[in-house]
Formats: sequence, C-alpha cells, structure tokens
Amino acid sequence: MNKKEIFPKETIEYVSKLALLDLNEEEKEKLSVQLGQIISHFKKLDELDTSNVPPMTHPIEGLKNVFRKDIPWKSLSPQEALKNAEHKKDGYFMAPRIIKK
Repeated sequence: MNKKEIFPKETIEYVSKLALLDLNEEEKEKLSVQLGQIISHFKKLDELDTSNVPPMTHPIEGLKNVFRKDIPWKSLSPQEALKNAEHKKDGYFMAPRIIKK
C-alpha cells in the first residue's frame, strides 16, 4: 500500500461497527486515508536490515516487577457491595445492554 492507497471502505465500516462507532461518509474517508498512511509508515520497517540486531527480551535491563503479597482478606458481602447501587436486580448490578443484536 503506497501513500496514495487508502484502506478499503468495507474494512472501515466493519471496524467501526465492531467499535460501535457511527461514522459519516466524510469521517470514513478521512480515517481510510489516515490508516493507509499509518500502514505505509509501518511498511518502511520491512526495508530495514535487522540481521545483526540481537533480539531484546525487555527494553529496560534489570527491571523487575514489584507485586504485593497475595494475602486473602474478607471482601464485601453482596449486600454491602450493592447498598449504594442505584440499579440492581436479584442481587446483581444492572447495566445497560452494550451488545447489539
């Protein structure tokens, strides 16, 4: 994909549907061009000779993750967790449906 090529409109529509975005035609066209430019920049990396570059395990040598000890403690009861909830039903939090059919 060169700089003049754009992302296919079908791909933009598919991804925007998955992301639950309602894009107008102008936004789809702009996004198509921008994504095409991004991909072309990444494709420049294919031209680099990395044969003499050793693989990295982590960009910061000697970095260690610091985790707290996993100590169990008494958690909230369902009643305590739900006591300030505005919307609840049958002992559960209620939330609006986010998946469209």
